[in-house]
Amino acid sequence: MQIINVKHPLKKEQLPTEATVLIMGFFDGVHLGHQKVIKTGVKLAKEHNLKSILLTFDRSPRTVYQHETNFKYLSTRSRKAQLIEGLGVDYLYFVKFTPDFAHLKPQEFVDQYMIDLKAKYIVAGFDYTYGKKDVANMANLPNYSKGNFETVMVPEQLINDQKIGSSAIKEFITNDKIAEANEFLGYNYQNQGKVIHGLQRGRTLGYPTANIAVDGDQVIPSIGVYATKIKVDGVWYNSMTSVGYNVTFKENTGITIESNIFDFNRDIYGEPVVIEWVKYLRGEVKFDGADGLIKQLELDKRNSLKVL
Repeated sequence: MQIINVKHPLKKEQLPTEATVLIMGFFDGVHLGHQKVIKTGVKLAKEHNLKSILLTFDRSPRTVYQHETNFKYLSTRSRKAQLIEGLGVDYLYFVKFTPDFAHLKPQEFVDQYMIDLKAKYIVAGFDYTYGKKDVANMANLPNYSKGNFETVMVPEQLINDQKIGSSAIKEFITNDKIAEANEFLGYNYQNQGKVIHGLQRGRTLGYPTANIAVDGDQVIPSIGVYATKIKVDGVWYNSMTSVGYNVTFKENTGITIESNIFDFNRDIYGEPVVIEWVKYLRGEVKFDGADGLIKQLELDKRNSLKVL
């Protein structure tokens, strides 16, 4: 898969030379609903011997149109690219969501980012918009196409009568429901980050931890202890991870993410890591001292190993 970074307007050398299937959406998290859209587009491209292009943005449109601050994402840019590549897309266009780009009228957007990309088919979810949703929606897209492409609208995807959507998944992740989030994602949720120096309290308890600073504006799971996997230098290890405030020792560190990696004894300060959140085990508990905490950590490890 080739990644093409676009700052509006598209440059001539960024335009394809042959007809394409164009897959449209923001695709935060690339959950099962998104996967249905992407797979539909890739299948269509293969059936018609066309190249597939997925066009997405470097940030959520909501941060521009609704001026949302502190917006949190289910996937970093690199993680999104990794998930999309795994679905067989040929070209990934990341468009920088600049004010100039945001002010394109619906017909201008269709002309410059659909017709100019030589789309013969446009594939998107039922709720995809390219301007004000009452006029720039999938139902109205054929009116803007000038006969250049066909529109393929992928219907709403449901699990247990609930729409598979990024907002629902964020709610699950931040409300102790990582299992439900993983079901809607179609894979175990991950955070990317780097190991930083902590207080090294775990070392004195016999459970040394890697203190992890998460990259960018990713959604972080709710306070509690989780069975996890952690990727270090390309290798996955079983682990248990605490998201919490260190309430037993009143250390006032703010929220920390600390992973105890099983059967692992290396200095990894400064190294990039990936945490995969497998199962929520329990909430944060305040103990009277170290002994009670150590007993609980022993139990957490046993419970984690059962899951992992």
